[in-house]
Amino acid sequence: MHTKYSASLCFANYFVIALIPILFFIVMLLGYLHLIPLNIPIYGLGVIAFILFVFLLFIKHNANYSICKIKASRLKMQKILEEKLDKNRLSIEGETKSILDIDGFLNNYYSDVRNNNFAAVASSIFPMLGILGTFIAIALSMPDFSVEDTTALDREISMLLNGVGSAFFASIYGILLSLIWTYFEKRGLSKIEHYFSEIKEANIKHLFSKEELLIYKYTQYDIKENRFIAALQETFNLDFVKQMNEHHLASFEKIMAQTTHNFNDLTTKLQDVAHELTETLQEMDRGKNALSAQNHIDKALVDFTLATRSFEKSTKLFSAQLENSLNRTFDKIDSEIGEIVIKLADFATHVSLESAEVQNSIARYHKLVADQIKEK
Repeated sequence: MHTKYSASLCFANYFVIALIPILFFIVMLLGYLHLIPLNIPIYGLGVIAFILFVFLLFIKHNANYSICKIKASRLKMQKILEEKLDKNRLSIEGETKSILDIDGFLNNYYSDVRNNNFAAVASSIFPMLGILGTFIAIALSMPDFSVEDTTALDREISMLLNGVGSAFFASIYGILLSLIWTYFEKRGLSKIEHYFSEIKEANIKHLFSKEELLIYKYTQYDIKENRFIAALQETFNLDFVKQMNEHHLASFEKIMAQTTHNFNDLTTKLQDVAHELTETLQEMDRGKNALSAQNHIDKALVDFTLATRSFEKSTKLFSAQLENSLNRTFDKIDSEIGEIVIKLADFATHVSLESAEVQNSIARYHKLVADQIKEK
């Protein structure tokens, strides 16, 4: 016997279940001994004894016997139950209780008190053994019909009929054992159910109800949904695009203003050169001072060259500033796109986890509904 159960053999429960089968066997034994008017042959008595032996082996798996062992271990079970309750405590809205599945705990704790497979097939095994015993008894009582004397033949037929009659006691015995087993099995299951209900009622103040756990679960769903929405808002926040456009626009306006200023200077210088060239040409046409005209032309060409170089320098500066601005802009875009990709990956992972948890919750809810329907 398992150490968590009492050393008590629960003899009273065992005896109550075995009493009627043993009395029936005693009656068959008295018939075999010719103490009562029943003709029971030795093979018939042997078949009944074998069925009784099988029944006695099965009794320890009967619910009415198992309830004795279950109750005998209550103190040890209660101690382990309290430890489990402490390990599974949870605080919800300031209230601390346990989320232990007490039904699962009780079923697991007492899973080895009996073999449920034996208990399930017992009610059908005994009638089958009885029928098998009947055919064995009939086969063993079959006489030899090869006799030639009429008197001897009548005697053989009488022996056959007596053997058939006694053989049916095996079938009767098997059906009787099946009825006894079923009665005590149902009675024991009722006691076990009542016992488990008492334990749950005694510990109900330490446990959250299913309704409270469902409310807590849906509250957690609301919190996760709010976090999910916040993650979406953070992921698709486009403020950086606005900042990037403003920075790029400011740089572009600055470059354009400087370029316009350079073009205005160049235009002014070109106008001055054109004016000087006009005056020089007029002087040359008049033939007054060729040397002075030549000097004015050289000076104008020098000024034009300087203006051209200034324009080239301004153009290069504009190109460099524009290229630098575009590089910074593209770097900013690459950086922000990288962050978006990372956030989208986190978002996809979050969605996957949420989907898995929702599926698990739906499965548990369906199981809960199915269990409630079975209980009803």
